[in-house]
Amino acid sequence: MWTMPEATDIIRTRTENNKMNTVAGDFNLKSTHERQEPEDVIGEVSKPLQAIQTVDKTRSNIEMKLAAARATQDPILSGFPSSEIMKGTASARKRKYLMVVGINTAFSSRRRRDSVRATWMPQGEKRKKLEEEKGIVIRFVIGHSVTSGGILDKAIEAEDRKHGDIMRLDHVEGYLELSAKTKIYFATVVSMWDADFYVKVDDDVHVNLATLGMTLSRHRSKPRIYIGCMKSGPVIAHKGVRYHEPEYWKFGEDGNKYFRHATGQLYAISKDLASYISINQHVLHKYANEDVSLGAWFIGLDVEHIDDRRLCCGTPPDCEWKAQAGNLCVASYDWSCSGICRSVDRIREVHQRCGEGEHALWKAVF
Repeated sequence: MWTMPEATDIIRTRTENNKMNTVAGDFNLKSTHERQEPEDVIGEVSKPLQAIQTVDKTRSNIEMKLAAARATQDPILSGFPSSEIMKGTASARKRKYLMVVGINTAFSSRRRRDSVRATWMPQGEKRKKLEEEKGIVIRFVIGHSVTSGGILDKAIEAEDRKHGDIMRLDHVEGYLELSAKTKIYFATVVSMWDADFYVKVDDDVHVNLATLGMTLSRHRSKPRIYIGCMKSGPVIAHKGVRYHEPEYWKFGEDGNKYFRHATGQLYAISKDLASYISINQHVLHKYANEDVSLGAWFIGLDVEHIDDRRLCCGTPPDCEWKAQAGNLCVASYDWSCSGICRSVDRIREVHQRCGEGEHALWKAVF
């Protein structure tokens, strides 16, 4: 830090041939006949200060660019075992996508994944066509088991070879690790695909892709968008209760509620926010609940929260009535189950009664 020298330090006198020499650090002042005014001294001192500020600003800009570059390179350099990254990153970077939809899933959810494939998620050539023509990428998202390379991982690898729709994360699966998984998911997808929006949805939720695409495309011109069904639930302080928050004391007195955040079944964020998560992932705090963690990361940022209730419709008859009224739902599930209750058995019925129809997706213009 540069400090202003004291006056006694600036001017030290000595008599030599009736002249006075002034010394102040690195500044050599002239004799008393030519001595500078106080304003001149301040001006001379301010010059190095301005130079330091310029250097600091330049350094900050360089650090930000380096961090963004690291965010792009990290998935490859960290050795992700997913062949998807190696095959898709280079080609995917050449084009712009509307949205990347990550379906959060677990090792035990094979039947759920198959039920999604049989309803709202296009398969095979249709899925590739969806990426090329509509700019919509869809993948099931899963990490690795505790015993990496074990029977669970091999089963997922075999399933991916069959369908080609699974993205592996450098993450150990576990219910208490959902916040970490969410962070890694956004950091990974923003490095793989250049999209306007990145979406997270659970594997027991029904989604109308065309309606979702049209909903998000309306906000393309806005840089920092966080869209979902916003809520503010109670902070659970009691141990052993579902959604218990061990750090409840950070949210004030007992009985307080969380800040507004999107419910975890489905939400979307714009590219700037996904990039922010990627760049700052090592310092973003994880709370017990994944949706709370995401909302916390955006507190203090200039983010537009959009509460769109079409992203949290109920199952029939709720979504059916809304569709008949011309207000088609984006996502449908049961609040009581935090997803479609018995989704493997019921999602086909939801799709038939509340789905937008297969042709809607191919006719849609985003």
